[in-house]
Amino acid sequence: MSVTTDARPFSATLRASTLEVHEKANYSTYMRALLGGELTRDGYTRLAIQYYYIYGAIEAASDAMAGDSVGSAFVFDELRRLPLLERDLAHLVGPDWRATISPLASTREYVSRIREASAWAGGYVAHHYTRYLGDIAGGQVIRRTLEKNYDVAEAGALFYHFDGIGSAPRFRDAYRAKLDNAPWDEDERARVIDETLVAFECNVAVFDELAQRLDEVRA
Repeated sequence: MSVTTDARPFSATLRASTLEVHEKANYSTYMRALLGGELTRDGYTRLAIQYYYIYGAIEAASDAMAGDSVGSAFVFDELRRLPLLERDLAHLVGPDWRATISPLASTREYVSRIREASAWAGGYVAHHYTRYLGDIAGGQVIRRTLEKNYDVAEAGALFYHFDGIGSAPRFRDAYRAKLDNAPWDEDERARVIDETLVAFECNVAVFDELAQRLDEVRA
């Protein structure tokens, strides 16, 4: 669906327009179980595996956007998660992790959507914003849960460590300023909002598929 922007800064409009689906993701069955400490460590590992594919797609898009007049403003080497995910999976799965993991059907669809949407800078930003700003903010709740309930602090949870960005609030403010200043007209801003809604729904689909086999990984 299309969303009409208003007089607020674009970052505020984007956040407000996606709040409902954001909450849908946060309160999915899988996330409630994870944050409630109800799973085994393998229950978390299954999510980390899916993130490997998702962030592989986003960070490949970042590489492609490095020379784009608009998209390059949203390429941050200090945000890259793939090297940390590789270290996490080596710890969580084992040294042969590359040969043993595979994406869920919902993850394959998510990756396909990232690749398709990232042909346009606004589509790339929609997926980049959905994941990274969430990881920097709400993702820290998951980090603390992993430490407290799953005995996973450094190795295994490096994905949630953002030591390279300095002050997280200042980084988020600077990111929002980039959103506000991006040279998109009203129609393009509406497209960004629409794609951000799709990105959140892609995350929900992954959580829902993980939830289908929760009984296998309950503590």
